[in-house]
Amino acid sequence: MPAKRPPIPLSRERIIEAALHIADSQGLRRLTMRRLGDALQVEAMAIYHHLPRGKEALMDALAEHVTTVHVEQRPTWQETAKAWCRAERELLREHPGVLALALTKPPKGTTLIALREQTEQLADGGLGDAPDAVRTLRAFVYGSVAVEVQRSGWADPEVDEWIRRDERADADFERGLDALLKGLQT
Repeated sequence: MPAKRPPIPLSRERIIEAALHIADSQGLRRLTMRRLGDALQVEAMAIYHHLPRGKEALMDALAEHVTTVHVEQRPTWQETAKAWCRAERELLREHPGVLALALTKPPKGTTLIALREQTEQLADGGLGDAPDAVRTLRAFVYGSVAVEVQRSGWADPEVDEWIRRDERADADFERGLDALLKGLQT
């Protein structure tokens, strides 16, 4: 008789990864604590040990996961801003199931820390009104990704295979980002 493998310990990270998988493959509405417990092979109540506020804490954690981006300071504020925008776009595109949370949940925890860091990096790079620039860049990135996900067919039940990469969307994003950075220079 083969030896039984010990169960993988439950952790906040493992819970978030499983929740992201459910949200991305089935949609946020299908993400329940029971379904999440089944995916993790634990009772749903075990999740509350890691997320005491339950579903609300889970939603906050998912929003934080896709909105917390750190990049190294680049030689110019424009290069730093581009690196951040590209990284944030990629993270949001990886998890279209929680895009709605990213758009609606107020920044908390690690997201707030990342936003302060981005603001400081742009200010250190010489940008005068860094807080307004960060808000403007976030609005551009989130809006771009929302349009991209909408066009991809991700949420359309009639679509068998949604488009994960679209060269036209990449070109549109880069063109818009360049225009926005030029506008922020003035």
